[in-house]
Amino acid sequence: MRAFKVERYGDKDGVRADQVPEPQAGADDVLVRIHAASINPLDLKIRDGKLKTFLPYRTPFILGNDLAGVVVEVGAAVTRFAVGDEVYARPGKDRIGTFAELIAVHQDDVARKPATLTMEEAASLPLVALTSWQALVERAHVQPGQNVLIHAGSGGVGTIAIQLAKHLGANVATTTSPANADLVKKLGADIVIEYTQQAFETVLHDYDVVLDPLGGENLEKSLQILKPGGKAISISGPPDAAFARELGANPLLRLVMTALSFRTRRHARHRQVTYEFLFMKASGDQLRRLTALIDAGTIRPVLHRVFPFESTREALGYVEKGHAKAGKVVVTMT
Repeated sequence: MRAFKVERYGDKDGVRADQVPEPQAGADDVLVRIHAASINPLDLKIRDGKLKTFLPYRTPFILGNDLAGVVVEVGAAVTRFAVGDEVYARPGKDRIGTFAELIAVHQDDVARKPATLTMEEAASLPLVALTSWQALVERAHVQPGQNVLIHAGSGGVGTIAIQLAKHLGANVATTTSPANADLVKKLGADIVIEYTQQAFETVLHDYDVVLDPLGGENLEKSLQILKPGGKAISISGPPDAAFARELGANPLLRLVMTALSFRTRRHARHRQVTYEFLFMKASGDQLRRLTALIDAGTIRPVLHRVFPFESTREALGYVEKGHAKAGKVVVTMT
């Protein structure tokens, strides 16, 4: 089958198309013929080796973290799916590889595709929708009337997180460029901070939750706008000790991760708020709950551009150069 492999870490030239053996489905797996897959910043970080410390993929490996497709084979122990089912998924972190024609995925990580979406639309959602759910529902326990700031509202995570936060009853603020202000308002943002015109930390205060996909100075400033007891959740780091424990990291790596987040956690404690790092997990159950919201029209995907599968390298470069100003970039196999 055709696939795009990372043959060496470091840059775009380390990724190339190749013919590889078809995957074999285990007892608990479904074998999916992929119709579409989406590009995420995570793919670029993996390609460049920035996550090797805790995601040590051995080259060569197939890249890709989102998919939509059709089940073509089921393992002996599979009870939830049958051949012919249309599905979508974010495979577990140890079984990535969606830039390919086929993939074997554990049945627990798969859900039936929303009936109201195309394959391309469905493929754009799993990673960003699960990230939004795990941040706002699992970690922050967002309640009606709370104030929630979602940074980069026109990005992949932001476009879904705004809609989910509004569904949960929150008052939502977001940061974005002037060009995407109307988009985020249509998605449900109550307050739009155009970052080229205003500094969010001088405008917002007494927030309950911040979802930060940017990290660095943006995260540090986000701590300033939380009220006592508030929570900042970042998907760009720095990783913390809780993540190290969840990962099952060795004592040395736990120590390193604890040290990396020390400054941020100290700043948070000083302001009587909390900081958490989130690396989303695959979950078919959560995708099923999201599917209900999608088919009800509560959440809708935002697509920026669709590339043919043969242009996957170009699609990665397109995202890397920042050309995707709003929504997701998808590659399609058919």
